[in-house]
Amino acid sequence: MRILMIGDVVGRPGRRALELFVHGLRKEFAIDMVIANGENSAGGFGITSETAGEILRAGVDVITTGNHIWDQREIIPHLDEGLPILRPLNYPPGSPGRGFMLKSGVLVINAMGRVFMDALDCPFRGIDAVLQSVNPLPKVIVVDLHAEATSEKQAMAWYLDGRVSLVVGTHTHVPTADTRIMPKGTAAVTDLGMAGPALSVIGMDPATVLEKFLTQTPRRFTVASGPVKMNAVLADIDETTGRARSIVRVDREAA
Repeated sequence: MRILMIGDVVGRPGRRALELFVHGLRKEFAIDMVIANGENSAGGFGITSETAGEILRAGVDVITTGNHIWDQREIIPHLDEGLPILRPLNYPPGSPGRGFMLKSGVLVINAMGRVFMDALDCPFRGIDAVLQSVNPLPKVIVVDLHAEATSEKQAMAWYLDGRVSLVVGTHTHVPTADTRIMPKGTAAVTDLGMAGPALSVIGMDPATVLEKFLTQTPRRFTVASGPVKMNAVLADIDETTGRARSIVRVDREAA
């Protein structure tokens, strides 16, 4: 089974990148499932049912999110309905939505880190609870850990090695060059990167970001324009064992 995982989709440029690349990649690499983090798809902050629909029509099967999941209140009722959107599982009990789902025989899990992030329940124990509760447990299991600290994301890959098929990090919008297969067969990468404007500061217009750094006064960040890019990884997973055969970066850019 081949799974493409795409980094944080930032605003309209990120959605355009998906439209440009995903369907072609599905054909080129015979991809079985596409998962994208969509928490920045609505103007850079949050997700709406409209932007979620665009992401799904672009060829994505499951949308994960993170700390911006609540930024657009319009999405909240949809989190408990039919849209294949996840929010981090370690929000307190009673929060809208779900943190994992079965899709085409694949268990997709979304969790959020705690280092330099909101104080949530433990993502390590939260994922443990999911793996213990899903019965029967499918062979192919994918985890999106939305986290700031590289150490926490790498630690999660070690913690889940041999128990899941693929662990990816999201949130920083900066792709890392450490695609690897762990000793017990789990594929991992510390951060996928993003789908969005190539000429930007993590998706935002550089001018407003520089004003913030130079003046230390509040600024309203806006999504940058210009050429778009898409950062992703492609993992090839043995469906009989759940172990990864390979993981490679798939990065694309267009005017």
